[in-house]
Amino acid sequence: MDNKLMKGNDAIAEAAMRAGCRFYAGYPITPQTELPEYLARNMEKVGGVFLQAESEIAAINMVYGAAGAGVRAMTSSSSPGISLKQEGISYIVGSELPCVIVNVMRVGPGLGGIQPSQSDYFQAVKGGGHGDYHMIVLTPDGVQEMFDFTILAFDLADEYRNPVMLLADGILGQMMESVVMYMPEKKHFDKSWATTGTEKKRKHNIINSLYIVPEESEVLNRRLQNKYQVIRDKEQRVEIINPDADIMVVAFGIVARVAKQAIAELEDEGISVGLIRPRTVWPFPSKAFEKTAKAYLVTELNSGQMVEDVRLEVNGRAPVHFLGKMGGTVLTAQEMKEKVREIDEKIKK
Repeated sequence: MDNKLMKGNDAIAEAAMRAGCRFYAGYPITPQTELPEYLARNMEKVGGVFLQAESEIAAINMVYGAAGAGVRAMTSSSSPGISLKQEGISYIVGSELPCVIVNVMRVGPGLGGIQPSQSDYFQAVKGGGHGDYHMIVLTPDGVQEMFDFTILAFDLADEYRNPVMLLADGILGQMMESVVMYMPEKKHFDKSWATTGTEKKRKHNIINSLYIVPEESEVLNRRLQNKYQVIRDKEQRVEIINPDADIMVVAFGIVARVAKQAIAELEDEGISVGLIRPRTVWPFPSKAFEKTAKAYLVTELNSGQMVEDVRLEVNGRAPVHFLGKMGGTVLTAQEMKEKVREIDEKIKK
């Protein structure tokens, strides 16, 4: 193990190589461009392939091909680039192939700006492409988790033969923190399905997402839905602070970092407040809401997206409030504290 001061984008790239990623295809777009730049300099050193594709659409389809050959493959982009990849992502899901997709979110819609945002939550969690599908979606809140979750993402992708998305934002991509780097434990995953050549010892493996016969399509889709249920049961990840508090703030990513500061200062004022921080937003950590608080405050850098999942989990048992920003600036601890104080006054009346 060794410690190094690293930018978030660089931490993802280094972790990917250590996790055994040997194929990357992408296209430069801020605020994630340092990630492909890092791989362009270093992927060949570990025997891997780096390709700057001619487009985002080409990049995701190159990943589709590499994943089909059994190689650990990754692509990365930022919001509008991820939109261009959606058809390819749906094909990869339908073909049941593992890969890792990184979205370092910027503000939108459209080209928007390079400032941080969390407005791609719906796209990531609800399935941005066509068809009944899900990706596992990991949400780091710092550079160490950018490193750790990248390694986890490759393992989860191989375990479930499904794409995994690392959903970060412009601040996490650009900020620098000390990272403990390590070589992950090597795990074996069966890849007898891969298109690696038969050597005339077996039948051809065929990777396909086209099912014309309705009964065959039904079999595929039921298999996918059963897999998603297993993932819901086994892969919910969450950090909880003060689980018995009257008011629970719900936040992910960089906003959760701000929320932790606000909560610590509010506790000094005698306010009973805690935090639910999803580390996975799909599967959403529904188990964290089995114990009902008196009120919830969802804080996001968007117009209100994760708040809908919180309301579904709370199911009317307590009020769910929302605090958000949409233009690329980040919520402050002061803004959060003011909102929590307002909620605290309401529940004490």
